[in-house]
Amino acid sequence: MTPGTLTDLLLAHVPPESQDALRAVPGLEALLEEHLAKGKEAWPDVTLAPEHFLPHIARHLSPEGAPDDALRALHAADLYLACACAAGEPQALRHFERHVLAKVATRLGQPPGVTLDEVLQVARQRLLLGVAGTPPKIAEYSGRGALGGWVRIVASRIARELRSQAGRQDLFSDTPHALERLLSAGDPERELLQAHSRQVLTESLQAALAELTERERALLRLHHLHGLTMDRIATMYGEPRSSVARHVAQARERLLKLTHRELASRLKLNGQELESLLGLVQSRLDLSLHRLMDQG
Repeated sequence: MTPGTLTDLLLAHVPPESQDALRAVPGLEALLEEHLAKGKEAWPDVTLAPEHFLPHIARHLSPEGAPDDALRALHAADLYLACACAAGEPQALRHFERHVLAKVATRLGQPPGVTLDEVLQVARQRLLLGVAGTPPKIAEYSGRGALGGWVRIVASRIARELRSQAGRQDLFSDTPHALERLLSAGDPERELLQAHSRQVLTESLQAALAELTERERALLRLHHLHGLTMDRIATMYGEPRSSVARHVAQARERLLKLTHRELASRLKLNGQELESLLGLVQSRLDLSLHRLMDQG
């Protein structure tokens, strides 16, 4: 690093009215170098360029208060890891799973009314995935407290949400006409479905989704809704790629079988008609999941 580079990177991402106060911080360049060094020392195998880390610091500097105190109080190593996770850096995601989320799970214990696994599944999605073009929630971590404590607060809030029936329903529900919208007028197979059948098909998919475990729904949502590759999901969970791919395939197959069962019990169709309808579900599974599991 040439002298002044880190300071320049920081100043380039703060409002003009805050720049003079930052320039007045004694030993600013050395302080920023120290933060960067702490991050590299704590997570030596994590790849994060200063061009990403310094803007991340700048975004979390409050325009009010003393920038000197705020900068010196930063939990730099935690902020470094959070910034890398927000960028989807594979090693950072592995460290987050093993060194942060695992400890949070231990300290959180067994939340009343929900399973710990449910809470962790939702926490992974909420913290590490962006929704509708927004950055992952972990990008909101400011470094003013320990990352583990911040994640524990997020997980506790998720547990409270899941305890309510409405909160749990929001995880995988959609409007009753989602599948009807899914089947465009130009689809020749659409003629297979009368209005009643379309409604039953939607209800059958929703009922089948409700019977999946939270892990199964999470894996399908990550792959089919968010478009994550098996490698990325494996990194998030700290599991072999082959194991994750197998679990995703098993969840998909179970969803189809449950949907078949629901359709058979709700519709009076002959075997060929039922198989045709299930084939329509299977051929559109990716888009169906996008509609029915989108938390928008």
